[in-house]
Amino acid sequence: MATTILVAQVITIAGHDFSVYASKGELSAEAEDKDVTTHGSGGWKEHAGGLKDGEVALEFFQDFANLDAVMWPLLGTVQTFTMRANSGAISATNPQYSGSLFIKQWNPLSGSGPAGSSRVCVIHTLGARINCL
Repeated sequence: MATTILVAQVITIAGHDFSVYASKGELSAEAEDKDVTTHGSGGWKEHAGGLKDGEVALEFFQDFANLDAVMWPLLGTVQTFTMRANSGAISATNPQYSGSLFIKQWNPLSGSGPAGSSRVCVIHTLGARINCL
């Protein structure tokens, strides 16, 4: 089984490449679990997939001039995004995920620690509609 270590992840939002600021990028998708059990199910529950939903969770090292200035106006809006494991060519071993997402929360200052600690900013999204190329 091949193992992938993320060292050059590519992350864009609304056409802006934020890869140089990103320290963490997670993409997840799920489908609702619908109970479709009937009296003919033989005593077993039956399930069907319902609506799908996605989420993108990102952490960045803050850059007020280049990152924060772009993200504040995007808060509360639906924007396009792309993500892939590395900056190499898009392929079966480096697929690009893309779609649209609702930017629910922007935390321009986050983290804790003593004076001199790195400060990160966090973005939380909902309703990511995800495609894979």
